[in-house]
Amino acid sequence: MAEIKVPVFSESVSEGTLLSWHKKVGDSVKRGEVLAEIETDKVVLEVTALQDGVLQSVAKQEGDTVLSEELLGVVGDAGSAPTPAAPAPAAEASVPTPTPEASTPAQAPAAERREELSPAVRKIVAEKGLNPADLPASGPRGNITKADALNAQAPAPASAPAAQAVTPAASIPSGPRTEQRVPMTRIRARIAERLKEVQNTAALLTTFNEVNMQPAMDLRKKYQDQFVAKHGVKLGFMSLFVRAATEALKAFPVVNASVDGKDIIYHGFYDIGIAVASDRGLVVPILRDTDTMSLAGIEKEIAGYAQKAKGGKLTLEDMSGGTFSITNGGTFGSMMSTPIINAPQSAILGMHNIIERPIAQNGQVVIAPMMYIALSYDHRIIDGKEAVQFLVMIKNLLEDPARMLLEL
Repeated sequence: MAEIKVPVFSESVSEGTLLSWHKKVGDSVKRGEVLAEIETDKVVLEVTALQDGVLQSVAKQEGDTVLSEELLGVVGDAGSAPTPAAPAPAAEASVPTPTPEASTPAQAPAAERREELSPAVRKIVAEKGLNPADLPASGPRGNITKADALNAQAPAPASAPAAQAVTPAASIPSGPRTEQRVPMTRIRARIAERLKEVQNTAALLTTFNEVNMQPAMDLRKKYQDQFVAKHGVKLGFMSLFVRAATEALKAFPVVNASVDGKDIIYHGFYDIGIAVASDRGLVVPILRDTDTMSLAGIEKEIAGYAQKAKGGKLTLEDMSGGTFSITNGGTFGSMMSTPIINAPQSAILGMHNIIERPIAQNGQVVIAPMMYIALSYDHRIIDGKEAVQFLVMIKNLLEDPARMLLEL
């Protein structure tokens, strides 16, 4: 028999939420198989089986808050009988006064199912005015899970009294006017907290410039096939921006620095975070020592992080640290934005959509693929002069990529 315990959280994480069980009591499991998922305010952790056997019992339900190393359940030897779930404490069985309909003998199962609801599910049921008897129950014990309650539709409101039928038809909104209250995930709540903390602490300012992306596009078009054949990955714009940002950080060390009280910490390394959108919110995995990475190495690592983010597999180590960040709103069509820095970093580079626009070039008006770029920075330690020069250097490197590759 082996106990299933919550993984040890990092020092910055105090608790998590049990998102889902992948197995039900009585199911057979294999060593290394994922049994459950726990969401913290940073990542989603997988809980795996330590041995082959049968899921004998569970101590926590979906939606419950869990602490580091807390017992989740027990895996017994193959053939062992499942352990009946302990009845809910009397305090957990308190429910709102039942309606006359729920008091009839035909509705007795509804009261029984209410007693099995976790605190998170009871809250959603009460807020949405749901009847537990009408909800599906996909939990390991046939219980109603948080997802069941969230996906359920609230009952249609009663018909309006006949006296209100005199209201002009033109003033009655057409179609359903529904609302749904959904609690923030821990990751979303943490993102909101950190971004608001930055706004309250740092002296945020944004400076803009524009880049003619034609040289970079020509470089990519000319060598793309050879690059893919040799490295097995496509040459994208992000690797060029990472290289350009790294060279600019070398030239302007304060942009790579951070504030600690009344001190400025200058970092002698270049760890650049790449903002990646995921189903659970914005995550920023870190490319470490970018001054030592090749373009192919950068592209491979970014692709790996994107896959991990899509599957919810990013770890705390993947997102810890970082001295500078890059975000690309252009992938979603953003024309211009003022990104918020990722504390304790002091600056972030924003990339945007590439749009063909008329520009003046060598005394002639030409059509060129242009991108607006933005640098948001902490004005407490970075002056406007340094921020502008930093952005100009990135512009110059991207408009003449040979300088970047030759480190000129």
